[in-house]
Amino acid sequence: MNYSLDQFDYDLPKELIAQTPVIPRDHSRLLIYDRSSGIITDDYFYNIGQYLPHDTSLVVNNSKVEKCRLLFNEGKIELFITKAVNDRVAEALVRPGKKFKVGKETKLTDELSVKTISISDDGIRTVELSHSLNDPIFQPFRHTPFPPYIESDESLSDRYQTVFAKDTGSKAAPTAGLHFTPELLTSLKNLGIEKKEVTLHVGLGTFAPVKSDKIEDHIMHSEWYQISPEEAAALNQSKSITAVGTTSVRVLESAIGPNGKYNSCSGETDIFIMPGYKFKAVDHLITNFHLPKSTLLMLISAFAGYEVTRRIYNHAIDQQYRFYSFGDAMLLL
Repeated sequence: MNYSLDQFDYDLPKELIAQTPVIPRDHSRLLIYDRSSGIITDDYFYNIGQYLPHDTSLVVNNSKVEKCRLLFNEGKIELFITKAVNDRVAEALVRPGKKFKVGKETKLTDELSVKTISISDDGIRTVELSHSLNDPIFQPFRHTPFPPYIESDESLSDRYQTVFAKDTGSKAAPTAGLHFTPELLTSLKNLGIEKKEVTLHVGLGTFAPVKSDKIEDHIMHSEWYQISPEEAAALNQSKSITAVGTTSVRVLESAIGPNGKYNSCSGETDIFIMPGYKFKAVDHLITNFHLPKSTLLMLISAFAGYEVTRRIYNHAIDQQYRFYSFGDAMLLL
């Protein structure tokens, strides 16, 4: 069946968009959906060990969010670094656009400036900076790239990182992992649920709006991922796989070979998982509640089924779950 973009729309009361995370992390609510029975259960994230198979491997994305949003002149000038070409040249979203014309040098502070080299069709500038991006001079101007539906608050920057974040490179948090605490991970390990780590640097492409009415016409931006030799070997010994978040799903489904085995690998993936996709790697999925008309919602619909996903989201709204990055979670068994 072919789906149109409007079929992935839904109405969400504004008050259900979480502006702050729950404290402690694992006290967020958890919706459990059992695909074999069709039963929805409401619980709390700290009880997730009661529902996961005790021989499953918990696959998390260990990418760390970088402070890639640079604000100058009391926030009136912005450089959002989407990609570092080298330490002086970068691709960036800018504001206001009229200050960043090709060939023009823009003053950021008394000491810092940037020259616009080119502008792509989607408005992203390639810019050359007066100082290395690694220079500490940029530190006072760096901000966490919170999504636009969350009011920026640097006091929450640590909460916008997972407790297992290691490898800096994401432009947004792999939010399903935000619910885990070291204590919860230890308790799961004691049950036999081992944590395995992969890396996918979340880019803006994951959140790029789908504009094609026929969703299959949407083109995904690629994102860099990696699985180490040790983790590939461990995954090949796993009895079942529980992916933590859609980013982990994209890594696993990109990296599994035709023989059903994982190889150590790294590279770019532009995999677009939509209804009709046949999953090869993932048995269970932990995820947050995603935006309407997003590729993330389409991935969930592929995993749980389109009608089931609508039922789950209607239940979550009726039960006043908190949505999006700082919101609650679901477990799809």
